[in-house]
Amino acid sequence: MIEFDKTHWAVILGGSSGFGLATAQKLARHGMNILVVHRDRRGAMARIEEGFESIRASGVRFEALNLDALSGEGRAQTLAHLAAAMGEAGKVRLLMHSIAFGNLKPIAPSTPDTRGEEAVAKLAAALGVDASAVQTAVSNLLEQGVGALHTLQAARYGEALMDEEDMARTIYAMGTSLLSWVQDLHRLGLFADDARVLGMTSEGNTTAWKGYAAVAAAKVALESVSRAIAVEFAPFGIRSNIIQAGVTPTPALKLIPGSAGMQAVAERRNPFHRTTTPAAVADFIALMCLDEAAWVNGALIRVDGGEHIAPL
Repeated sequence: MIEFDKTHWAVILGGSSGFGLATAQKLARHGMNILVVHRDRRGAMARIEEGFESIRASGVRFEALNLDALSGEGRAQTLAHLAAAMGEAGKVRLLMHSIAFGNLKPIAPSTPDTRGEEAVAKLAAALGVDASAVQTAVSNLLEQGVGALHTLQAARYGEALMDEEDMARTIYAMGTSLLSWVQDLHRLGLFADDARVLGMTSEGNTTAWKGYAAVAAAKVALESVSRAIAVEFAPFGIRSNIIQAGVTPTPALKLIPGSAGMQAVAERRNPFHRTTTPAAVADFIALMCLDEAAWVNGALIRVDGGEHIAPL
């Protein structure tokens, strides 16, 4: 049974859904205090509070700040709040970077892919029904999670293309901003003597998905920054690693055009014939917070059930 030090805290950047929320809930169940930083509209807070309630029910100290974690002001406000909440005894055992704030514009004009429409037309003709009815059925079933039909519907992208500002903002938000948080936590003496820094990457670090160029660049930057942290902050007891989860149905995934197809391929490719879940990744992150994981540093660890090694 995992039981964490009652003075230890996890700071989770992007903790209102997906991997961040699942990790906060998992660590709280095992006694770690939690500070979540998130950026959400007021209309989403009812849903988010449901997830936060399970953390509060664990009996640990819990703080949630809805602010801009990517601004210097937001970071300073968070760290001041954290220091006050922890008191002199509290220390940060885990800093988790799970920010999903990136631009998904393509970098080149889209060329029409009519293969799906042609297949739908042929299927409709064979069935003796209207093609629009088949297309509507396909769309509805994709929404319900029947991802195997993804080849019958092309991913749709907007007309706007990625520009320099989009790219730079995404790389900072989902990549290099990790360093600012590590430097400030260390400067203020808030890290535990044995601290863990974790970032989240994806298979997009080596695969060129359309519309994913900026996020992919950010993930690669995050991996590089993590390696540098692993080396230069090691004398201060800070370990830094990156987790590459498999394709996981999270709110962030749904924002990617063609995500239903990605999920369908992952389900067929994965040795366990299912996608990764946030809870499975959170379970592994809890193990990374144990004393026994102290010698893991500067690594990229795949938590995907073997998805990355399996053929389609």
